[in-house]
Amino acid sequence: MSSRALSIIIPAYNEGARIDTTLDRVMTCVETQGWDAEVLAVDDGSQDDTASIVERWMATNPRIRLLKNLQNRGKGYSVRYGVLQAVGEVVLFTDADLSAPLIEAERLMEALAGGADVAIGSRWMDRTRQTGSQPLYRQFFGRCFNSVTRILIGLPFTDTQCGFKAFKREAAQVIFRLQTVERWGFDPELLFIARKLGYDVVEVPVTWGHDERSRLSYLKDGVKMLEDMATIRCNSFAGRYDEAVSAMKDTRKMVTMPTDKAIKVNAESQE
Repeated sequence: MSSRALSIIIPAYNEGARIDTTLDRVMTCVETQGWDAEVLAVDDGSQDDTASIVERWMATNPRIRLLKNLQNRGKGYSVRYGVLQAVGEVVLFTDADLSAPLIEAERLMEALAGGADVAIGSRWMDRTRQTGSQPLYRQFFGRCFNSVTRILIGLPFTDTQCGFKAFKREAAQVIFRLQTVERWGFDPELLFIARKLGYDVVEVPVTWGHDERSRLSYLKDGVKMLEDMATIRCNSFAGRYDEAVSAMKDTRKMVTMPTDKAIKVNAESQE
């Protein structure tokens, strides 16, 4: 498959009610802006008609690709799957609700063009750009989680959880191969790995509107994300990220992650 300038990854789990609208908005933006882009929708083991809707779009639009997880694996797993299959020189992932309008990708790509390796959208750097505010309890949870990431893993960003991030291809291929967290807590791990490897990470204020249909459970998922933060810190102390980087430099090895999963690194992926 030929390369493209931009790959857009959309993780989707039981998104049958809105994936049609999402793809329509995405493709309209791509065509209006004249982007040389591909769109990868990653179906995370959906039990509804998410996949069939994407397939209908594929029938008339060769820019769209469908990737399928055989079972529900989590947002982090789905994003990683999409990123490692992407062919774009810039790889961006966005939530299926498009809380950050896709046109805001211009702001992330501008940061990458300016020298950054990773550009992350922020809902909090400029609150005047918010078109719909979160309920107070969600704001409280987000601020608490952000404080935890600062304390446990030293991330200096105002917003680690905004589902709108872009990477230069070379950085993405390395960072996502070291990712171990597969569900909601994967964003801070990506940023931790990027900073650990010396990549330049820039935070960019983006327009953003709250979507009430979020599936995040603040008790269940909140506890799991705290566990993930502890895991990231433990991995770092134990040198597991360093070990994985060393293994990636030898294409004859398997990169063994702390989750006892392995990702094969071949010569082609290192080019």
